[in-house]
Amino acid sequence: MISWEKIPHSDKILFPESGITKGELATYYDAVANNMLPYLSDRPLTLHRFPNGISREGFFQKNASKYFPDWIKTAKIRKKNGWVNHVICDRKETLLYLVSQGTITFHIALSTLDKLDYPDKMIFDLDPPETNFDMVVEGAKIVRSFLENKLGLKTFVMTTGSRGLHVVVPLDRTENFNVIHDLAKGIAKHLASENPEKLTTAIRKDQRKGRLFLDYLRNSYAQTSVCPFSVRAVENAPVATTLRWGELEDKGLNAQTYNISNIFGRLREMGNPWEDFEKFTGCITEPQRILWDLGQNI
Repeated sequence: MISWEKIPHSDKILFPESGITKGELATYYDAVANNMLPYLSDRPLTLHRFPNGISREGFFQKNASKYFPDWIKTAKIRKKNGWVNHVICDRKETLLYLVSQGTITFHIALSTLDKLDYPDKMIFDLDPPETNFDMVVEGAKIVRSFLENKLGLKTFVMTTGSRGLHVVVPLDRTENFNVIHDLAKGIAKHLASENPEKLTTAIRKDQRKGRLFLDYLRNSYAQTSVCPFSVRAVENAPVATTLRWGELEDKGLNAQTYNISNIFGRLREMGNPWEDFEKFTGCITEPQRILWDLGQNI
């Protein structure tokens, strides 16, 4: 087993401009583990590893390395043309071992091992042109208003630690990924058509023309999203942070407001705003009818 005190090469600098070391990163994950593990547990994991720090190109890893110790839990998950042996991070020791291997960011599946074809959340990823976070906030409010007022769904919001926000709907897993993907696509396209100067679903950046990209593509089998409380490979080690909706009104808020230095003061003051996330799992009734009403009939 491994503890944060025994992380090898703990003095290696991973974030060169801010001087953050592997040991400091491990100390953060050790301290945040109780908040983060509920979002990691029982989900196929994709690792974003930077063994030589963020100034060098990192890589994404889905298959568990053969040298990973036997006590690391894994699960074979089907893919289009075979299988992937994903790591399952269900305890602090696993989390810290992965950090010791240069993992900075943890990306999780939108479903759990017991029902992989049925997502327990629907995600809209709001990606702005350049660094216009005011545009992200406005887009998040548009998405929330539609999901809550038109469809009666509960929504949650988080910073990504990178550029934008995620608007997330907890689901009761009655519909499979195909249905949820088509529904998310229909909602995104409808909102973009209703707000053509502000929102777009254009995948190519040269077609977005300064508008906020409303990304629904994560709502597919084998796709992932950044885990709450995960660090991003950006200077100052920003953290993907769960928010209360009212915090979008805070001046100065942006996708990288919270980092490994200030996140614990926040948690002590207000706890985790998503603590009751699972209590609000919603049933999306008649998704095909919703799409028909939106003009996106499947």
